[in-house]
Amino acid sequence: MSSTGAGPGVTPPWTRVAEAEQAARDRLPADIWDFVAGGSGDESVLTGNLTELNRITVVPRVLNGQPGGVRLARQLGRSETRMPVVIAPMAYQRLVHPQGELAVAEAARAEGIPYVVPMLSSHPLEKIADVGATLWFQLYWLRDRGVLLDLVRRAEQAGCRAIVITVDVPVMARRPRDLRNGFALPADVTAGNLDDTGPTTHTRVPGASAVATHSAVAFDPAACWSDLEWLRAQTELPLVVKGILDPRDAVRAAERGADTVVVSNHGGRQLPAAVPSCAALPPVVERLAGRCEVLLDGGVRTGADVLRALALGADGVMYGRPVLWGLAADGGAGVRTVLGLLRTETEEALLLSGCADLAAVRQLTVARTVA
Repeated sequence: MSSTGAGPGVTPPWTRVAEAEQAARDRLPADIWDFVAGGSGDESVLTGNLTELNRITVVPRVLNGQPGGVRLARQLGRSETRMPVVIAPMAYQRLVHPQGELAVAEAARAEGIPYVVPMLSSHPLEKIADVGATLWFQLYWLRDRGVLLDLVRRAEQAGCRAIVITVDVPVMARRPRDLRNGFALPADVTAGNLDDTGPTTHTRVPGASAVATHSAVAFDPAACWSDLEWLRAQTELPLVVKGILDPRDAVRAAERGADTVVVSNHGGRQLPAAVPSCAALPPVVERLAGRCEVLLDGGVRTGADVLRALALGADGVMYGRPVLWGLAADGGAGVRTVLGLLRTETEEALLLSGCADLAAVRQLTVARTVA
């Protein structure tokens, strides 16, 4: 295993998620850290997700007595969750720890939140399902619709609660860190759900990304709205459409059967000129007018960020890179520490803003500071 995060340890008493980030960076080889942390182009979209979300402020209410504490539980994608958080799909998690997706699934089960198993997971879906977490399953548009449909059926049989289709990767954007590193997967990290990756993903080529080379062969850039209609007809599971930024696309997704849309710019890893996710969120919420659920993905790091997303109209958030930081730093225990910190911060944010529950957050006044 190429990660140095293999050994057991004792998770330090992180007080901020940034400490988990630093612990992961210290532990991972440079090329794997770059694969996890990097973005497309000049990475301005990646940093924009963070800075724009930090500019969102809320006006707290006071004297709203909350003797019973705050209530974070809700239903997302027809799945019960103890807080309005879903773990985002992130490929090849054994890159950062040998247990990979198994450890993340165990942490998700313990914390009572759904976990989106990536199509490019480094353990097979069925093995991850044995952990007993609430799972959603992610798909990319594959050229081979037979393979795509087989994955849907496997997800159903494994007990997954939703299908997440990622729609913002007709091709994988150029990611300069991976190109500079000639990034390729270590020999012991493979795509657990696919059998056609071959040697491509493990062959280092200077100035190229082996993962991008494989995706160019496997992913279908010609996918269109009729394909979403086709997918909707293939399964009765809730359909989550991830990668929406334009309100018109959100409406089209809802019209074609999406139960949930995820406002996302792929964590700053796709279009280098994309709008920050949090800036795209309010117009999407307004245009949808309750026709389906809306999640925010991109830049969420803290409980205050969860509060911001909810105040902007989201029903919940997807939580990505911090989960990998916890995993890299201390396996499943590190993931649980990160998720526990997020829960504590979210509870505190609601309490301090005068909100007894998630519905009350929608009534807060939101402002945006000027840079």
